[in-house]
Amino acid sequence: MPAPRTPAPVRKVFGRLSLPERNFVAEALRTETVGGVLLLVAAITALLWANVPLLHDSYESVGHFHIGPEALGLNLSIEHWAADGLLAIFFFVAGIELKRELVAGDLKDPKAAALPVVAALCGMAVPALVYTLTNVTGGGSLAGWAVPTATDIAFALAVLAVIGTSLPSALRAFLLTLAVVDDLFAILIIAVFFTHQINFAALAGAVVGLAVFWLLLRKGVRGWYVYVPLALVIWGLMYNSGVHATIAGVAMGLMLRCTRHEDEAHSPGEHIEHLVRPLSAGLAVPLFALFSAGVAVSGGALGDVFTQPETLGVVLGLVVGKTVGIFGGTWLTARFTRASLSDDLEWADVFAVAALAGIGFTVSLLIGELAFEGDAALTDEIKAAVLMGSLIAAALATVLLKIRNAKYRRMVEEEERDEDASGIPDIYEQDEPEYHLRMAAVYERKAADHRRIAEEKIAARHALAEVAGGASEEDQRRA
Repeated sequence: MPAPRTPAPVRKVFGRLSLPERNFVAEALRTETVGGVLLLVAAITALLWANVPLLHDSYESVGHFHIGPEALGLNLSIEHWAADGLLAIFFFVAGIELKRELVAGDLKDPKAAALPVVAALCGMAVPALVYTLTNVTGGGSLAGWAVPTATDIAFALAVLAVIGTSLPSALRAFLLTLAVVDDLFAILIIAVFFTHQINFAALAGAVVGLAVFWLLLRKGVRGWYVYVPLALVIWGLMYNSGVHATIAGVAMGLMLRCTRHEDEAHSPGEHIEHLVRPLSAGLAVPLFALFSAGVAVSGGALGDVFTQPETLGVVLGLVVGKTVGIFGGTWLTARFTRASLSDDLEWADVFAVAALAGIGFTVSLLIGELAFEGDAALTDEIKAAVLMGSLIAAALATVLLKIRNAKYRRMVEEEERDEDASGIPDIYEQDEPEYHLRMAAVYERKAADHRRIAEEKIAARHALAEVAGGASEEDQRRA
């Protein structure tokens, strides 16, 4: 008789990460969290700068001040440099993240990749659909359909840092991977839908530059003094081609090798990402926010956000579309595959993270500028809608996460516990005999300490009893 077929194992959704993946996620999120706090500070500064009457004119003057070589077509405003130049660094890091996920991370395994990819796609499609339906019924412009499709991972992590909520590493990794896939499709949207006129000569030059960049990497050429000037040339050519210049950043990021050779502690991609990520999270993105988030805010302006179809579509897309899309995509993936939710989590946790992903800031602001280019008034209104939608999503996520915060804290403490002081969390050493020997030694030392303390307490009790007994006999003799 044929042997019975062994059923395929059930894969846990949001299960425990491998130790290397956990360490990478922890380092990446640590930098993004700090950058996110700086992003919050920059956004608040921009709003104050733009809305204090004495400072408003200076904000406009600085943002519109032009600098750069006119002969190269790069005499741009400071605001423009922030959006096209500094964000290229952000997308360069996003390209490296995507490459690493594809060759060494969660996206390497198609089964594991299905969850964040489907969740991210649904988390972009549903907000676009919500925006479109809102504007079709309200008679608004459909040009902004892509504005609510992006998630800002740095801003989301900053919210977590501010409200003091600890998410388990599996949920944080899901949020990070979701944002990476989200960024990829946002880049495709920008390249396909917001490229109007193409200068083919400049585009050909950029492609040649990228080919040289790739060849130098394959030949093992090292030195920032080679790659930084080349990257600037590629960026300038891409900008002049009419294709959004941030595409150059992600293209170069995708070219870096993110797999390790035997003699390497880190791949070139991981090494460069470690160097550039603080520049992206700590400088590039906050400066972009400083010159993009400064919109006039008043009671009337905020009220208009909920009355105009374009701005209402953005708010509903971020708050409702993102939450429903990501949660629905995750549930459908678990429902129709051999996957089940981790025993430590509930679907309410997934819903809370989906709500947190409704914080769309950096890329949403960028797409808003591109979608309504030439209409300054509507662009500012769309920016106000992005801010309002992100604020509502953050408030909703805060309430949902706070409800389960005690549970998260216990899970994180369990993940971080290292009783044998080996530098590796105990949960990753359960199958190692050496771990149990170290723990036996730890408990033996504790037992010895407790025996010593017990003996000291007994001796002290006997001494006290003798003193008390001696005093009693003396009292009787006197009587």
